[in-house]
Amino acid sequence: MLNARVFLLILLSTICAGAFAQEPNLVKHVNPLSGTASSTTPSALKLGSAQENFANTIPSVCTPFAMTQWTPQTQASESKCTPPYYYKDDFFSGFRGSHWISGSCMQDYGSLTIMPATGSLKTVNYAAKFDHKDEQSTPYVYHLKLFSYKIHAAVTATPRCGMMEFTADAADSLYLLITPNSDYGEGYIKIDAKRGEIYGYNPVHRIYQGWGKSAGFNGYFVVKVSRALAARGTFAGDKIFIKDSISAQKNIGAFIGFKMQKGEKLHVKVGTSFSSLEGARRNLDAELPGWDFDNTVAKCRQTWQQALKQIAVVATNQTDKRIFYTAFYHAMQQPRLYNDVDGVYPRFASNYRLEKITKGNYYDDFSLWDIYRAQVSLFEILRPRLVNDLVQSLILKGKQGGWLPIFPCWNNYTSEMIGDHTTSIITSAYLKGISNTDVHEAYRLMRQNAFDLPEKQQDYKDGKGRRALTSYIKYGYIPLEDSVKDAFHKMEQVSRTMEYAYDDYALSQLSKKLGFDADYRSLIKRAGNYKNVFDPAAGFVKGRMQNGDWTKVFDPDVRQTYITEGTPRQYTFYVPQDVPGLARLMGGRKILEAALDSIFIKNEYWHGNEPGHQIPFMYNYTGNCWKTQKQVRAILATEYSDGPGGLGGNDDAGQMSAWYMFAAMGFYPLNPISGEYLLCSPIFKQVSINLQGGKTLLIRTHKKSKSAIYINAVKWNGHVYTKNYINYESLIKGGKLDIYLQDAPNKNWASKTEDQPKGLSFNLDH
Repeated sequence: MLNARVFLLILLSTICAGAFAQEPNLVKHVNPLSGTASSTTPSALKLGSAQENFANTIPSVCTPFAMTQWTPQTQASESKCTPPYYYKDDFFSGFRGSHWISGSCMQDYGSLTIMPATGSLKTVNYAAKFDHKDEQSTPYVYHLKLFSYKIHAAVTATPRCGMMEFTADAADSLYLLITPNSDYGEGYIKIDAKRGEIYGYNPVHRIYQGWGKSAGFNGYFVVKVSRALAARGTFAGDKIFIKDSISAQKNIGAFIGFKMQKGEKLHVKVGTSFSSLEGARRNLDAELPGWDFDNTVAKCRQTWQQALKQIAVVATNQTDKRIFYTAFYHAMQQPRLYNDVDGVYPRFASNYRLEKITKGNYYDDFSLWDIYRAQVSLFEILRPRLVNDLVQSLILKGKQGGWLPIFPCWNNYTSEMIGDHTTSIITSAYLKGISNTDVHEAYRLMRQNAFDLPEKQQDYKDGKGRRALTSYIKYGYIPLEDSVKDAFHKMEQVSRTMEYAYDDYALSQLSKKLGFDADYRSLIKRAGNYKNVFDPAAGFVKGRMQNGDWTKVFDPDVRQTYITEGTPRQYTFYVPQDVPGLARLMGGRKILEAALDSIFIKNEYWHGNEPGHQIPFMYNYTGNCWKTQKQVRAILATEYSDGPGGLGGNDDAGQMSAWYMFAAMGFYPLNPISGEYLLCSPIFKQVSINLQGGKTLLIRTHKKSKSAIYINAVKWNGHVYTKNYINYESLIKGGKLDIYLQDAPNKNWASKTEDQPKGLSFNLDH
């Protein structure tokens, strides 16, 4: 079991002086181990694959949206779809300064690992067996007792740096193995005894479009130790060298050794940077000038407490509270801070060139196919200034690289996944009045993506521009003859068509606001292109040929090559811009409702993947919107838990978690561009959201019984409110939303079309 000091440290970091001590301890509800095991939820077990069923989160010690996350390492590579930590593993191989994209199936990059080991020096086969009962995982500190080495290890963090503490439980030699984790064998590390530093870098490589090419920057690190460097050397695998630097070999690292007495502590601090070694050194000097580990833990804890207290929930069920605040923690992992303390960052998609931001911060690692749905929408409410920085970062990427990126990660073009959802993020922020960056430059870049392709074929192959745009414009859909060969995700023609239609809708709304009438007319027409892949005879979206013929072999519940990570039944409902138009296409609201019923009756709803996240809220466009309340409550109850297997699929940079937060609070942005949030029944007695400018949004739930889940009535600021959605403009001003629940469905509440969102087709008809 963990020793007494560990529990004392956690207790002391929980009980801080002054007013802070009087606040509810929200950080205690976070379980960073949630999502580190294979999912145990019903839809994942039925519909997901083995890889898709891992949420792929890590027990990250960091601050919100940090440059580097610090995690126990049980997987040593930087391989695709392999996070640094799996709950199923039982061997610890160090603390990793990680750039893993939380909950993704991507890859770590530019990382380093520090492993403590006692006894004689070993540079291979040094991993230590551990048991989960010997670890304590929180957002602000992670502790692990390593019995085989008689060492107690702990790590805490600042935005760009990490600090470790190693305590000897017996007198012995202690070695620290420091490895730049280059899977390409290109790393570098040097021991500088005069400066008391170990420093180096791990070159970053791209994946997806441009796979294997240099990303044009490194993950740099500078390590300092609280004692003078004595025994030291370098290694490559099992080969040990008595020299102070090594580079360009597989499995390289440096070791430093110390004689430790029982109870003695060794402290290590690490500065990281994507810009330079000097940048890592400046970050370290600025964020960790001293050696007080306990104080650093307390500051990190307070940072999380301040972040989490922006939403205060009153819950009768403590499990719900744990799931909620764990989701909040997961929603604040990415996008990733990229600039150093002085504003320097690596220029986007360049070859070791640097830029300097003078206002705000520069971010990267945008899992845009996922987070445009709910995660960024959440922070449009909570942190508009952060969203402004995100938008500024995306526009800078477009200006520096020449094209707006589709899915920017590791500070490069990837053209990963489908759609062009950078357009959604930027447009949404402008329409909500959040962004104050150059709107005309932003529009130029988004328009270029929507209408043009690079003149050079190599630029297209490198990830610039929309995939299959020529076919999309020519036919109004992407036909099956176009296999979309210059993409990591080839084919997927129907899903691409539908997501491009949504992005065209997004841009059309900005073109309308800016007065670009010709663009608006063209884009708003293209926003209806989802209709071109809907087969009325089948009642589903289907693959279509250039001549207009539909694919002959068809099963709506079997995965098809023209659908992205799902089935035709699941993707038919991806029309966030025009649910009423989809209903009309199907034959009316009753047919839409029956189609929605079918996906739940047949157990084909897959919550573990993002394209279906809007589906349960689509009943709010039918005559029986109480079914949204029913299905959302069922998903909250079955698809999330507070254990390691408690997420139903890849968390994808917090999208899965943000869905939970919205649904649990009682509203969800089905169409983020519209600023309309569809109502459902909250699971909490009260939710208090602290907004920018000192305003408060208070959501109170009034229940006729403990089992009541159906909305009977709603009031906004004390007045009867009949609509089943609420606007961003209202929410952001603050106010009181009272939701009254009963046991039986109220089939009249918000059942009329005038009380429901109108959608694209209505706006075109009127």
